[in-house]
Amino acid sequence: MMLAARANHTKAWQLANCTIETCPISSSYYYYRVSLPTNAAFLALFSISLIGFLATYALTRRALAFHVAMLSGVILEVIGYVGRIQSHQNQWNQNGFLIQIVCLTIAPAFIAGGIYLCLRRVVYAFGPENSRISPEAYTRIFIPCDFFSLVLQATGGGMASVASHQNRSVKAGDNIMVAGLSFQVFTLLVFMILCADFALRTHKRFKSMGEDAFDQNPMYRHMRSGWRFKGFLTGLALATICIFWRSVYRVAELSEGWQGALIKRQWLFVGFEGVMVIVACFALNLFNPAFTFKEAMEGLGGIGSGKKMRKQQKEKPAQSSSNSDVEASRKG
Repeated sequence: MMLAARANHTKAWQLANCTIETCPISSSYYYYRVSLPTNAAFLALFSISLIGFLATYALTRRALAFHVAMLSGVILEVIGYVGRIQSHQNQWNQNGFLIQIVCLTIAPAFIAGGIYLCLRRVVYAFGPENSRISPEAYTRIFIPCDFFSLVLQATGGGMASVASHQNRSVKAGDNIMVAGLSFQVFTLLVFMILCADFALRTHKRFKSMGEDAFDQNPMYRHMRSGWRFKGFLTGLALATICIFWRSVYRVAELSEGWQGALIKRQWLFVGFEGVMVIVACFALNLFNPAFTFKEAMEGLGGIGSGKKMRKQQKEKPAQSSSNSDVEASRKG
């Protein structure tokens, strides 16, 4: 045991002193030359997205929970690409490798959380009666699932990082990360199925009832007819598909381990990780709910909306009874 540990320590020391000129790329953590221009471009793009979300919230002061989720995810993306740029300078330095693999793995879980927070407001905008489940149920189901997925991914990433620093097998941590990603894929799949079901039910009721199938609140009626809201629905759908596609890829990649065939191909990482996530972020930057929903972001659909509706319904009979008494006294 001691001889094996000493041998691993010696090998780690030798690799830590490698350079592009002295060691083959295949002996590094990446198996390919990390592209500086590509990763610098992603760093710049995610930085722009980060500024966009910060500026939108600063100007509107709306959708706090959504912006917290998106900012958390985009900040992790920025840190992750800083790690990849650091790895370009030294591909045998495990710090840069671990930073990018942990941060870029868990970041989309926060973005998915932001997406989940939007659906309940969409349901209120069209009318809760068009949904198979209550608007609040979307948040109560998917946010805890997203949190559980995030915990698994973060735990697995932490375990793998510690094991790597101690020159031990990262298999246990990697398996937990894959479990978290797999649960994220499952959650996103169920989410997309419910979204499709809601869209079909809404369309079916519209064909038979016309505008009466929708909520008749003047604010919602005006918002549904605008291009911003329609653009937001398109952006939200695009972001959901991109995060789902990316998560499926990462499950396939990491399930092979850190030495699998997929992880050795940089173009797959660029196309299915970097491009998918930045497209999702820019779609939500461009059609941010803080200005596509405007006042609706402060109405029904927020935390506690169900309680507010029940309270309003209880107050209505009391108000109508009071009005009747006043009218009766006037007649008398």
